[in-house]
Amino acid sequence: MIAMIFEYKVDERHRDFYQSPAALMRELVTQVNGFLTFERFNSATDEDKILALAFFESEDAVALWRNSLEHRKAQKLGRARYFTEYRLRMATVTRDYTKSDRAEAPSDSKTAQDELQ
Repeated sequence: MIAMIFEYKVDERHRDFYQSPAALMRELVTQVNGFLTFERFNSATDEDKILALAFFESEDAVALWRNSLEHRKAQKLGRARYFTEYRLRMATVTRDYTKSDRAEAPSDSKTAQDELQ
């Protein structure tokens, strides 16, 4: 699984205009084979910063999204007009578990949790 972590700031002069292409990108990414999920958050420490977090099944799925013509156009527009700054990080997820599905939880965490009960 691949995580896309995209931090950015939108030029306040274009903030209202940015909403439409951002909504289109949200819609288009969901159609990519191998796309899993997308969330967007406002920073708790910097009111101008936004964090977008997406997960993909594989690098191949990321490549499909990265090379989408509409996404490439949006990237160009974002750099030229909307973003005053941005940072993109791509990461491989090494573990993925939940409260009810702990199959990938580290064994020392499982042991510690069992001992605390």
